[in-house]
Amino acid sequence: MSSEFDAVIVGAGHNALACAAHLSAKGWRVGVFEQAARPGGAVKTLELTAPGFRHDWGAMNLSLFAGSAFHGTYGEELSRHGLEFAPVSDVFASVFPDGRWLGVSTDLDATSASIGGFSAADAETWRRLAAGFGAEAAQIFALLGSPMRKGALARFGWGLWRDRGAGGALDLGRFLIESPRAWLTRSFESPELRAALGAWGMHLDFAPDIAGGALFPYLEAMAAQNMGMVLGKGGAGTMIDALSGMVEAHGGTIECGAPVARILREGGRASGVDLADGRRVTARRAVIAGTAPRNLIDGLLEGESGDAGYDAKMRSFAHAPGTMMIHLAMEDLPDWAAGAELRRFAYVHIAPSLDHMARAYAQAQAGLLPEAPVVVVGQPGTVDPTRAPEGKHTLWLQVRMAPAEIAGDAAGRIEATDWDGAAAPFAERVLDMLEAYAPGTRDRIIARHVVSPRDLEADNPNLVGGDQICGSHHLAQHFLFRPARGHAGGETPVAGLHLTGAAVWPGAGAGAGSGYMLGRRLAGA
Repeated sequence: MSSEFDAVIVGAGHNALACAAHLSAKGWRVGVFEQAARPGGAVKTLELTAPGFRHDWGAMNLSLFAGSAFHGTYGEELSRHGLEFAPVSDVFASVFPDGRWLGVSTDLDATSASIGGFSAADAETWRRLAAGFGAEAAQIFALLGSPMRKGALARFGWGLWRDRGAGGALDLGRFLIESPRAWLTRSFESPELRAALGAWGMHLDFAPDIAGGALFPYLEAMAAQNMGMVLGKGGAGTMIDALSGMVEAHGGTIECGAPVARILREGGRASGVDLADGRRVTARRAVIAGTAPRNLIDGLLEGESGDAGYDAKMRSFAHAPGTMMIHLAMEDLPDWAAGAELRRFAYVHIAPSLDHMARAYAQAQAGLLPEAPVVVVGQPGTVDPTRAPEGKHTLWLQVRMAPAEIAGDAAGRIEATDWDGAAAPFAERVLDMLEAYAPGTRDRIIARHVVSPRDLEADNPNLVGGDQICGSHHLAQHFLFRPARGHAGGETPVAGLHLTGAAVWPGAGAGAGSGYMLGRRLAGA
């Protein structure tokens, strides 16, 4: 293996791989070094429970990647390297204690009928929002796809003012700083519809009363209605395999099981890396770190970048509460008490009210195991039977939220204050919740694999405390401030050193935005 590259990339998460793929395609010689045994970071598909059962370790939904600028440019090439999607029409649903359910699918009449069972007025509002989504999405996605730089923001602001006028621009600004509860309450009268949409905020650290969170329930809901969703055929790892194949096809190198000990500097400029096994690798043009901000400073830069102010900002980068994952190999899908139709949906949320979500979030933030966490039940086999042996299924349970450090149990029943002792009883609490809505589910479990927040961080140090989104997206740490003002493009005080990943604008999700933006900037588009 060569010890000299144009760009050395630390970590093989999907943003780092997208950056590597673009630079390789532009003729750069790229070396990617990953501490784990395989690339992908939190996006990978593994046989965790029993032979033939393929589970998505973290991310399951690949819609952001399918609709990304990177995929728009390289989709055909990625397909040649095996990328394949499984489209979803029945996207998400929520179940409620009174035995009813509400679901969103690409069939507008079906969705409206489901909503209409709770509120005729909300069904009409839904149709109006769905009809106007194209125009709204154009502006929102233009913002989310823009570099957080003065010129780009000025162009966005001018276009917004030209298209909407001052009043329309202010309305969008107000929406961007609203909490989920504020927007949902002024938009809909049904508590159940508010809950069904508000659950999406919990995927991204936006409990109902957190400012700036309204955008995400809106986008997830309207995108699901207008475009559906896509999963990865055979698992989300198909995206990583295709990205890796593309990098290597263009002459790049990806080496796993190769942790980086430190970033080298020469004359104030990043010049390469030392690997933990003693090898030295040089970088002629750039070193790119796909890592959490604190790990960059206190790990790769051995405590200082040369700019004390920057170092303080990176050390104070705030992480979201942790997540527990429960992977189940199943004889069959759950028999949902609310109706067999729920077996068609890729996601079923057990989050029956905004107050339920707010309470679970507050308890986790206080270090308590929530008495009733939010449970996201993924049923990928509804559209992708390749994930399990014939007739069998996998279930993907994402438990939000969970504290990184346990101070106690909000329900007063779990005595353990470490994850070694608390993981099993907390997982049983989650399964009890599932059983309440789908009796008999436990009897269908063939095997299970529980992943605590500490397990997530041990597997991937970027998931600090089990934070699957690599940093809170609250307003003080989003847009221009992700990860800090002046550094939203991944700039660092060290010349030639760049940060990428979910900690950098535009943040979490599988859209590869930060990696592709950085690759384009370094390569000159």
